[in-house]
Amino acid sequence: MSATFTRFDHSTSDDWREIDGHFRDYREGVVPRVVNHLKRLEGDTHGYPVDRYTHCLQTATRAERAGADEETIVCALLHDIGDDLAPDNHAEIAAAILEPFVDPLNLWMVRHHELFQGYHYRHFYGLDRHAREAYRDHPAYARTVRFCDEWDQVSFDPDYDTQPLEHFMPMLERVLARPPFDGAGLPSVQGA
Repeated sequence: MSATFTRFDHSTSDDWREIDGHFRDYREGVVPRVVNHLKRLEGDTHGYPVDRYTHCLQTATRAERAGADEETIVCALLHDIGDDLAPDNHAEIAAAILEPFVDPLNLWMVRHHELFQGYHYRHFYGLDRHAREAYRDHPAYARTVRFCDEWDQVSFDPDYDTQPLEHFMPMLERVLARPPFDGAGLPSVQGA
């Protein structure tokens, strides 16, 4: 069964109950869809020593071995998932995927990792490697520096003992199974 309206302003509560049931079923499949997208990073290195998939796994492995919490490890795993669709603003794609499920400070970290990572290479392009200093007073500054300096920028080692995706699946499933929250900390209402 499907909703019967052709315009939202002609919908009924029965329509929205029907849609809600389909939405809940569809939402249950978010983890496999995210994993499939992450796996699209496998194979092409774009000139890096490892492909982007391995880089994501390696970043998550380093975060876990450094004692990061589960949510931060999942952020590390998915931080570059947007590279396939939007290489120029991949961090925004990753943040959009994670936003309903993670703490605002981790979300900020993912959203800004690209700029913070630039500390390690921007000067090769004649750009200011210290651009991240503009955010020094932000509550997520130190966490983002740690993410980039200790886990992200060092995760291009083809010889590193990287955990496989299967190792991270239980964490990914738990984090992405959380009920989504809106900016006010209230459960969100799905819909258009």
